[in-house]
Amino acid sequence: MSTQIYPFFCLLFLFELMTSKGHFDATLKPPLKWAGGKRWLLPVLKRYWNKHQQSRLVEPFCGGLSVALGLAPERALLNDVNPALINFYQHLSEGLEVDIAFINDESAYYHCRDEFNQLNANQSDAPRAAQLFYYLNRTGYNGLCRFNSRGGYNVPFGRYKTINYLESFIHYQPILSRWQFSCQDFETIPLEPMDFVYADPPYDTPFHQYSQKGFKWEDQERLAYWLSQHNGPVLLSNQATDRIIKLYKQLGFRLRYLDAPRLISCKGNGRKAVKEVLAIRGF
Repeated sequence: MSTQIYPFFCLLFLFELMTSKGHFDATLKPPLKWAGGKRWLLPVLKRYWNKHQQSRLVEPFCGGLSVALGLAPERALLNDVNPALINFYQHLSEGLEVDIAFINDESAYYHCRDEFNQLNANQSDAPRAAQLFYYLNRTGYNGLCRFNSRGGYNVPFGRYKTINYLESFIHYQPILSRWQFSCQDFETIPLEPMDFVYADPPYDTPFHQYSQKGFKWEDQERLAYWLSQHNGPVLLSNQATDRIIKLYKQLGFRLRYLDAPRLISCKGNGRKAVKEVLAIRGF
């Protein structure tokens, strides 16, 4: 066989293997750095998911996508109120190609941030906006995703020595193309009776400016009540604050406590395990 033809058949075989029904590469790493990501929680979540693998996975706050990639469902509805994030995932599902030379440079970072904010202000869903979002995420400080009250992305330059930028996103396309992405308030998500819902909202902490509108205590209460109305299996992660514990106990959830790694801190003693609660219902 010609040496030029052989690589083509290798790539064709790999593509068919990845896209065949039920065969996902669950080892794919999330494409973004994401504060509060739940890769560490996957061994626990998988024990619940394994009994419901025929269900549709629904995540009202899909974030960095670590749970969806780790569980690798056949069907999924992945939602987030961050339109820039969902735009990025939608382009990945369509086979986003890289045509920007990513540079770990402070001046380039702020230039790209200004360009991204201009596109975002115009609600652009262009591939350029998706690529810039990826660049800002990988280059900005500590995997933060933060917007001010006017909707401007305001994460500062990260000052990493080296950054391994992805030069191609094509290996995400076969998986993400099977999933549905949406950008809406969680209460408007159309649930099916036996959907497996995993909710990972912003933590019950003083900082809640993940999106332009933020996520306040009233939203935590709305979420808890909305989840309690679903007849199918439900899991929720949050920081184990007294009022979160009380809220979910009152609504009949079973609670499980876990030590979660804290990945963001400006203090030397801040990277310690914190108590997190897993609220469980419908199992």
